[in-house]
Amino acid sequence: MTAFDLDQIPFSARGSWLSLSRVVGLHQRAELVHLVSHTTGMHPALAFSPLADGAAVEIEATPAALRWRSSAGVVEAAFDRADAVRVRGRGMRMRFDAAAPGLTPFTGHYLYVTPLDGSVVLTSYESGRRYRITPIEGTLAVTGAEALGKSPRFAQTDGPDWELAIEELESVGESYSSSRTFDEVVAARAAEFSAYAGRVVHDEHAPPAAELAAYVLWSATVAPVGFVGREAVLMSKHWMDKVWSWDHCFNALALARADPRAAIDQFLLPFDHQAADGALPDSVTHSEVLYNFVKPPIHGWVWSELRQRLPAELVAEVTGEVYARVAAWTRFWLDRRRAPGSALPFYEHGNDSGWDNATVFDVARVVESPDLAAFLVLQLDELARLAASVAPDEEPGWRAESARVLAAMLEELRDGDRLVARAVAGGGVASVTSLLTCLPILAADRLPTEVVEALVADIDAHLTEFGPATELVDSSEYESDGYWRGPIWAPSTYLIEQGLRAAGRLELADEVSARFRRLCERSGFAENFDALTGAGLRDRAYTWTAAVYLLFAERVARRY
Repeated sequence: MTAFDLDQIPFSARGSWLSLSRVVGLHQRAELVHLVSHTTGMHPALAFSPLADGAAVEIEATPAALRWRSSAGVVEAAFDRADAVRVRGRGMRMRFDAAAPGLTPFTGHYLYVTPLDGSVVLTSYESGRRYRITPIEGTLAVTGAEALGKSPRFAQTDGPDWELAIEELESVGESYSSSRTFDEVVAARAAEFSAYAGRVVHDEHAPPAAELAAYVLWSATVAPVGFVGREAVLMSKHWMDKVWSWDHCFNALALARADPRAAIDQFLLPFDHQAADGALPDSVTHSEVLYNFVKPPIHGWVWSELRQRLPAELVAEVTGEVYARVAAWTRFWLDRRRAPGSALPFYEHGNDSGWDNATVFDVARVVESPDLAAFLVLQLDELARLAASVAPDEEPGWRAESARVLAAMLEELRDGDRLVARAVAGGGVASVTSLLTCLPILAADRLPTEVVEALVADIDAHLTEFGPATELVDSSEYESDGYWRGPIWAPSTYLIEQGLRAAGRLELADEVSARFRRLCERSGFAENFDALTGAGLRDRAYTWTAAVYLLFAERVARRY
């Protein structure tokens, strides 16, 4: 089974809001592995300190088990349930420290031994949860029980051979029990992941990192809790532990053939929190839903892709709901995001585009951008198709709006053969060095030939050894780790690759796919990548990166 680097990818399991990781916060890496909770944000609860009598300790992580090995012995951890981790030691002891001191009696962590069953309980003010350590074999010595303030608090195994369970609890709960041995827990988890990977990876011709990409998705999947009303694939089980309202689309596409119901859940999840005016939230996670920004309306195009991948009967089952949701989302852009007298929608900030700090937004934050117009054209086209069976009287209206937005884009956002963004106030032309203005290639079949040719030429100019940089590398605004001002990202790469296929540029599309796959095989599934060196940047276990790799891998596999 695929091994992975715990410094890059956390150890977790489908359904769990917990992970075991050295990453304990935004760009924060600890030397010790921590039990990290992703309820109410990202919060380390317990630090795992192996006691190997000075011997070197190596860590090995696979989807089924995490192991600490030394000449003294081995400690192993595996997920028994979504809320419970089993830990077993043979020849090596382990100490479990509260990860954060209690600054007052009401903050930080508080450790005590419960009289109910003698288990050791750590409460966390930050996550709002309790972490119960129950010995299964051997005993625990406890230091700092009932201490307040900055006193040390930890539990330590007494003998060389031991086993225990660590649970995350909302309340007291029943005492821990399990009918499975540790080895049975590991075997069951291995079988679960293998079955999942077998569905997602598709066949033996998949590229070499496909199983690891499947693990990134599987391990970042959480059960419905709090505001997350469906099983959800978080963007990461590092600090990007949310679902953003366009990120989810790529995960839905990657899961469509392997797990159709999960794909539908990924697609619909943000719509569960759709505002009265049709707007989608910016993001959703366990304890918050944010509405201060939106994300681009790629959902119509994504649904058109999903319905080709999903079983026909499932598409029919949800078509009415999808139509109503996407129609309301579209009306938001038509009614709330068009200046009086204008046919073009506008972004209020780079965050609305998903390209937070792209150079397109340097001239002004409130802009009419060709990517937005193109997305809306495609969404309107899909609504017209859906309306033919769901609401026939509404089909002509959607087609008329699509034609209107397309005509306005080609008239008002065209500079020669190039498409540009313009400030709503004053009409200033935005930067033309951002890949963002190349995304209308996705609507290639609706664009004039000369505009498509210009888009292809601009895309080619953005290509590096590793794929399309989000800012031209010879631009004065290019930054190697500048977020959307240079690095390569999975979603932009996928949209460009799909647009090239829509334009009939299959050879170039294949090259974009191949470069991105080689990049992931070299540098993992990072949030984004240095466009010139290929180094992974920011969060290193990002699900939409893994999803795009799997989507590209699927196309490769189908050639055999």
